[in-house]
Amino acid sequence: FSGPKNAVKEKGFSMLRYNQAPPVQEFARLLEKANQFWLISSCDNTVHLTAEHQKLIKAFFEEGRGVYLWGDNDPCNADADAMAKMLVDARVTGDLPGDQTVKISSGSGKPGMVKNHLLSTGVETVYEGVTVATVKPAGVMTPVIWGSAGNLVAAAYEKNGRRLIVDGGFTRLSYKWDTAGTGRYIKNAAAWLANWEKFGNQVLATDFQKKKPAPVAPNQQQPKQPADGRWY
Repeated sequence: FSGPKNAVKEKGFSMLRYNQAPPVQEFARLLEKANQFWLISSCDNTVHLTAEHQKLIKAFFEEGRGVYLWGDNDPCNADADAMAKMLVDARVTGDLPGDQTVKISSGSGKPGMVKNHLLSTGVETVYEGVTVATVKPAGVMTPVIWGSAGNLVAAAYEKNGRRLIVDGGFTRLSYKWDTAGTGRYIKNAAAWLANWEKFGNQVLATDFQKKKPAPVAPNQQQPKQPADGRWY
């Protein structure tokens, strides 16, 4: 998992990774300090998150903090599918061949990444995943990645200040990692889910925060530029 971890680190994010859901009280404490939560499903066709974990994730999402749900081909999507249904009535299921590197999509249903979206900024190619699930989004979701089989591999939700990505190709996180494609996409996803438009400086490192200029005393007011455009 070093590829994704290094990618988001380069973007200024730190990451805490767990191989299983922590106890509910600890999970609640961790979410309080997080600006986004990424869930990667297991491959045993079992929902491992308890109802209490799910409620915490839903509350986290409804506050406007980002959620990324990763599934893959059946049976590797139970937790992601359950959470997608709970949050926005979307699904991530199925098993289709993938294993292709796709470019920018030329239109709806055409293999590749969506054009002109913050998630595809600077992305020329991205690996879809070995075998992939299909995302069946709620009507307000935006297609993000169309697979080589013509299925929707990833979709994004953005409404009422909330942001979510549902993805059916988690093998992209570790297999055929390409820093010019998948790595850039992961950086974009982390930045988009941070939701700066809603939270502003709260989600920026100190060095990147936009600070209001100090007020200027009346006797220090800057002179106005004359109409002829020259300073004297």
